[in-house]
Amino acid sequence: MDIKVVSKKKNSLLKRQEVHFQVEHNQTGSTPPRLETRKAVAKALKIDVDLVFVKKLETKTGTHTAVGLANVYDSVEQARFVEPEYITKRNVPAEKPEEQKGE
Repeated sequence: MDIKVVSKKKNSLLKRQEVHFQVEHNQTGSTPPRLETRKAVAKALKIDVDLVFVKKLETKTGTHTAVGLANVYDSVEQARFVEPEYITKRNVPAEKPEEQKGE
């Protein structure tokens, strides 16, 4: 999976950068999972993965190229304050439910 940052825009009011990116996913064939994309964007920008929130990710029809939008915050507290709850939930790993123990 190859990440290419298309553009970065600083939003001083919300204390974040809005990053547009492209993902080449010839190896997998399908659109890569949001969590893997989040880690790849963080690695490409050389920042902590907790500061990156992938807002949009879609594959263009008939290609192996996905385009997306990620918000990169200055701090985790600012991200929790600004990002909607549904975006925050999409960008954290799902917790595995504990198995019921027999009584």
